[in-house]
Amino acid sequence: MTTQSAVDLPGQHRTHIALKVSNLQQSREFYKLLLGVAPSKERIGYIKFEPADPSVNLTFNETDSPTEAASISHLGIQVKSIAAVHEAIERFQSAGIPTTTEEQTTCCYTVRDKVWATDPDDNPWEVFVVLQDDVKDELYQENGCCAPELVILVAPQSTDGKK
Repeated sequence: MTTQSAVDLPGQHRTHIALKVSNLQQSREFYKLLLGVAPSKERIGYIKFEPADPSVNLTFNETDSPTEAASISHLGIQVKSIAAVHEAIERFQSAGIPTTTEEQTTCCYTVRDKVWATDPDDNPWEVFVVLQDDVKDELYQENGCCAPELVILVAPQSTDGKK
């Protein structure tokens, strides 16, 4: 088993943003113009852009629900190694932030190790390494990307009721 990323990142990290969209092809054309690059991966209900500048892993997950369209699915930081994922786990746990860890999970047509944590406004974040790129993902066809609803964690509340 490899412990290093199957994807070559321009730096040590890059931001990952996953958006729910109501019209995948319209979003494809808009972001192709905005970023000046073609998508790096296209599947049924899924498109991924990976421009070097700005360095971002930007994915779109098509939804039939108008109330879910144009909303954040989840955010993430893509790293280059399993060790970097474990460092993030240690940082979250040291701060008392609940986490969910996934190893060798198939998600968005890749195999990944990842840790999930939720920010104070309930936005799910993942820190992940891609261990195998461009794999067949039957789970995506059934459930969409990453199923973040399974990993949304309750952020600790302060004593005054504010997050």
